[in-house]
Amino acid sequence: MTYEQTLDYLYSQVPAYQREGQSAYKPGLDNSYQLDEIFGQPHTKYQTIHVGGTNGKGSTSHTLAAILQKAGYKVGLYTSPHLIDFRERIRINGEMMPKEYVVQFVEKYKAQFEPIMPSFFELTMEMAFLYFAEQQVDVAIVEVGLGGRLDSTNIIMPDLSVITNIGLDHTQFLGNTLAEVATEKAGIIKADTPVVIGEADEAEVREVFVEKAGAADALLLFADKVVKDFKPTKQSGGWQIESAEFPQITTELGGLAQEKNARTVLAAVMMLRQMNYTISDEAVVEGFAHVTTLTGLMGRWQTVQTEPRIICDTGHNEHAMRHIVEQLQGEAYEQLHIVIGMVDDKDVSAVLELLPKDATYYFTQADIARAIPAEQLAAQAGEVGLTGSVHPTVPQAVAAAQQKAANKDLIFIGGSSFIVADALPLWLPD
Repeated sequence: MTYEQTLDYLYSQVPAYQREGQSAYKPGLDNSYQLDEIFGQPHTKYQTIHVGGTNGKGSTSHTLAAILQKAGYKVGLYTSPHLIDFRERIRINGEMMPKEYVVQFVEKYKAQFEPIMPSFFELTMEMAFLYFAEQQVDVAIVEVGLGGRLDSTNIIMPDLSVITNIGLDHTQFLGNTLAEVATEKAGIIKADTPVVIGEADEAEVREVFVEKAGAADALLLFADKVVKDFKPTKQSGGWQIESAEFPQITTELGGLAQEKNARTVLAAVMMLRQMNYTISDEAVVEGFAHVTTLTGLMGRWQTVQTEPRIICDTGHNEHAMRHIVEQLQGEAYEQLHIVIGMVDDKDVSAVLELLPKDATYYFTQADIARAIPAEQLAAQAGEVGLTGSVHPTVPQAVAAAQQKAANKDLIFIGGSSFIVADALPLWLPD
């Protein structure tokens, strides 16, 4: 099989939540343990760090990977979803796994894994774990897919667990209250394993983490308590971060949420140092400053064009959209154009109500089964006073926005990771 044929096989034979939604979701760890036996428990061959949370876990995972790379470690990075190429999910020191490896993995092992009927995520996770073992990484950063307690990545026994924040998302699986969601996310807390909590402002959320960590005899660190004298200052293109432990850091990622992610990462670095990871101040500075180059991270308040300015962001739920809207309010432009689409497992009304009424909208849909039809999204948006045009594909919506926008206008593309995924190839064809 070619690489493209192999991906077609994976998407057609193995159900992918990313594309299909709830019908492809397989909660529980049975399949993961069975696959793990087939491949000889590869994740036990190297150190691991587990990163979960509602938002920011991708940025946090990539930044930690960048810092550890600059510290001299050979770092595996497993994240999801991908935006352009499937292999974005599985990297070593920023380099995607070779296409040949994907093909060879499927051809060599499909007779063994097909009887298990794994999900797409379960299988690609095990592909990553095996690849990392074969390439002899020192440490792998493993991002949780969905939730935590029943997520397939939860078979690992990490050195450190990180939970970025708690918001309402995937409520059909994780619960309808912050405490219920926190309980699922806290499922990655392991016995005698330190855990860093990035944000937990609500008392009921903090209580969940305190109770879970106490029961597991796990050292619990809240980032806002550990990182002393934390002072973030917004700058063009990023943040200037000062703290007692790290006097001056400049972040490459510029979204408003990144100041909180930065504090989470710093707390994690402090804990890793206590666990005898060798991480210099210079490695921390360089990791923050060059995370996209070092790890290939895309879609986080990413500027893809300057005249007119076009920004993409993968934030896709109410919690993330609050930061996006706040950041849009602080940008300079003559007219705001928003290319937006969403998927069917989000609280669409809550997101739409946050969006600015004076923007020009281009409602569209990503090329996946879970996408809300553009006409339906436009109708819902109209109920809260948002008006614009309907476009059947993301490239058509972007083209319409570009045609209408003047050079000093701003075009924002978002609402879903999949909208950004369909848009980025317009500027990154390779």
